[in-house]
Amino acid sequence: MAMVLTTNNFKNEVYEAEMPVLVDFYADWCGPCKAMGPVVEDLASEYASKVKVGKVNVDENQELAMKYSVMSIPTFLVFKGEDVVARTMGMQDKAALVKAMESAL
Repeated sequence: MAMVLTTNNFKNEVYEAEMPVLVDFYADWCGPCKAMGPVVEDLASEYASKVKVGKVNVDENQELAMKYSVMSIPTFLVFKGEDVVARTMGMQDKAALVKAMESAL
């Protein structure tokens, strides 16, 4: 299951993670975000030993959305430490997100 990321736990869960982290910036009201939800959850399960997967609600964590210039949702960022190593926006097929995650391994 994807973890809930907030301004309060982002540093600990993402920057200090021992593996890459896929972060899904989303909103509850966003149709494409809802459609991507099952894909994100599948990736969280399938890659649990290699990549952490988390979700940031942009309505509740506007500071993080602004920091990473999230202008449209869903936006997916792959972090390795504090560095963003991959970025995709909008609806993605599973293969595109896998490719983004694999770029950090």
